[in-house]
Amino acid sequence: MKSFFCLLLIVFSASIAEAQGLSKTTVDDNSKFTNVGNIAITVSNYGVFGHGFRLWPQQPSIQYPRGSGIEHCFVGGLWVGASTPNGIRVTTGAVDVPSLRNVAEGFEFTTGTDSRVIERSSLPDSRFFSPDAISHQDFIADFTDVNTTNPNQNNEPIPNHQPLGINVHLETYAFNFSFADNFVVFNYWIKNVGSSVIDSVYVALWADLVVRNTNLTPPTAGTPFYDKGGLGYIDTLNLAYAFDYNGDAGLADSYGAMKFLGSTPYLNTTGYQSWQFRNTTDPTYFSPTDDNNKFNKMAGGLTPQQIAGIPRPSNFMTMITAGPFSRVNAGDSINVVFSVMAAKKRTPSPTTDDSPGQKSILVQTAEWAQRTYNGEDRNGNGIEDPEENWSDNGKPRRYFLPSPPSAPRIKVVPADKVVEIYWDNSSEASIDPISNQMDFEGYRVYGPNVGFDLTLSQDLLGSLKLLGEFDTPQNDIGYNTGFNAIRLVSPVTFPPETTKYSYKFTVPGVLNGWQYGFAVTAFDSGDSNTQLQSLESSRIQTLRRVVPGTPPDQAGSATVGVYPNPYYARAYWDGSGERDRKLYFYNLPPRAEIRIYTLAGDIVDDFEHDASLYNASDLNWFQRFSDGTQMLAGGEHAWDLITQRDQAVATGLYLFTVRNKDSGEIKRGKFLVIK
Repeated sequence: MKSFFCLLLIVFSASIAEAQGLSKTTVDDNSKFTNVGNIAITVSNYGVFGHGFRLWPQQPSIQYPRGSGIEHCFVGGLWVGASTPNGIRVTTGAVDVPSLRNVAEGFEFTTGTDSRVIERSSLPDSRFFSPDAISHQDFIADFTDVNTTNPNQNNEPIPNHQPLGINVHLETYAFNFSFADNFVVFNYWIKNVGSSVIDSVYVALWADLVVRNTNLTPPTAGTPFYDKGGLGYIDTLNLAYAFDYNGDAGLADSYGAMKFLGSTPYLNTTGYQSWQFRNTTDPTYFSPTDDNNKFNKMAGGLTPQQIAGIPRPSNFMTMITAGPFSRVNAGDSINVVFSVMAAKKRTPSPTTDDSPGQKSILVQTAEWAQRTYNGEDRNGNGIEDPEENWSDNGKPRRYFLPSPPSAPRIKVVPADKVVEIYWDNSSEASIDPISNQMDFEGYRVYGPNVGFDLTLSQDLLGSLKLLGEFDTPQNDIGYNTGFNAIRLVSPVTFPPETTKYSYKFTVPGVLNGWQYGFAVTAFDSGDSNTQLQSLESSRIQTLRRVVPGTPPDQAGSATVGVYPNPYYARAYWDGSGERDRKLYFYNLPPRAEIRIYTLAGDIVDDFEHDASLYNASDLNWFQRFSDGTQMLAGGEHAWDLITQRDQAVATGLYLFTVRNKDSGEIKRGKFLVIK
């Protein structure tokens, strides 16, 4: 009888899903994360953002700057609560739990119409380009709370879940503009798919915000990873935030935040809640465990005194709530929009400082996010004022920003102690969407200081310095340098590519074997009519990682060698552990076989080199401190000093041979390792 009841329940749930337009076969998908800007957020199709570090370190949760290893969230999710004919009901996308492994209770949304997160982009060069895209990177997901079992977890019952009867359509929007690349818009449409009205509807974004540098303190550290935070709330901005209070000695110097942007029906205020992780006793900061307590938390925010009373450091949850929305009839929808963002502190120390000055960049980010949402509703009051002209039948067009020129297409070529940067002139035909004018002004070239080895533990964009600026000479904007110093006599191509590169900038004096990042941006002249300052395209979009070195020895006349030689362990070049070391073989032919021997003639390691394919991604150092896009000069190959038996080499003198796979010629050499 019990088996029959379970089968009946599964069939009944499937029938409900089919009746509500949901897919019969669904797949949980949390493989997508924003990577077009400087903030990386994992977005799922079951109401959750972030991943509880289950996918760490391969995939970010809320990472900023992108590639830094600085995370800002364990997990977060959508909450919806309402009064129904059957009583109070709250559906939660995620709740405070010690681990996401085998978690069911509190994770109450299941996948909906589209079985995976859909990606689209407004960038013409993107493989996800779509004319329907809103931003440079849209994610689209559908999920529902109507199921009482999880169809993607062997129809395991979801404990204590009492559905509201809602479907949710989520779209997230991310941008690569330099002024808008550190926030993501979360746009929720919530539809009542039940047969009864739901009333007093509250919609919240909940998260376990935690700001830590995972390169220094991995999440596997347990409780000490999570209990070093500080929280705050700026009511005038509807902005809740978190920061590292005393955990990583200033090396996680940023804020993670969530902001309410707006809704339809129109609301402009929020409530803020926070509670101690899994607390069951504190009368104010307790973790709600049933629908009534969850609803009360959503409906009643903390007072300013209670917010000020949140201890620091601590492990507290964050929730920002919009509502109430009255009477959502069967078949009707509401639209609620939030933003998830991160921003650097103004100064790096002391870590405990949470002054208004420290939050100034966060406030600017919040204002840009709000401006993005407002669109034609410039002051965000929900009314078409006389100075505004709404274009969509009395509705404002949203989610558009003043745009800098499009980023140029670039090519970065590493060589022996030099890097050459090429780019095309496509930016010069850009038309501003606000003024409808071609307002291109010039280019800026960025790179790190010579001798700077770029690693993921550092702020990627923060490491880039202005190497050169070139602009049109016809006006009084900028330096009026013109482009003669960088313009090529004739455009060049790099077959099989067809792009014609019109400009070239050379960076001499770089160090072979070190990783560098370079970018080229285009900027405009601004718009005096709208009081808009000059805008610049994204550095992230054109950023290229390169490792200078010797080019392939096509003629076979160069002497092969190794550097550094001797190799000194614990020198600045050396990695932080045995598997983070690297030395380079140089002056290699395009295709070669490399063998390393002891003085006794025993093979230590052997591997093959192919200049057309090799980028050192097999080494642990590059897996930790690069992103797989790095380019080497072609005549060099890195080795991690690990033997073919997976052991670290000892101090000693080693011999090596390099066999040219095309000519058969063999060259020999030796190197010394000192530990």
